Amino acid sequence: MALGAQSHDVLRLILRQGLLLTLGGLVAGIGGAILLTRFLTGLLFEVKPNDPFTYAVVASLLAMVAIAACLIPARRATKVDPLVALRCE
Repeated sequence: MALGAQSHDVLRLILRQGLLLTLGGLVAGIGGAILLTRFLTGLLFEVKPNDPFTYAVVASLLAMVAIAACLIPARRATKVDPLVALRCE
């Protein structure tokens, strides 16, 4: 922001970086979960090993938490005065 970026640009940058990491984690996690279901079938009670509804609910819940975890610091970053931030450096 000290170099001319608008607050919505900073917000978009932080959210995009956080959500790209989240997407990579979700893809790796779902892939790993699908590969490991045959080893964990004894631990699953009243849930089929390849239940797409369960995968969708868990992935969407994790995505919502990740959005909140990215949005809160991003909003705080847009409210910082650039001159104060530069003086602290």
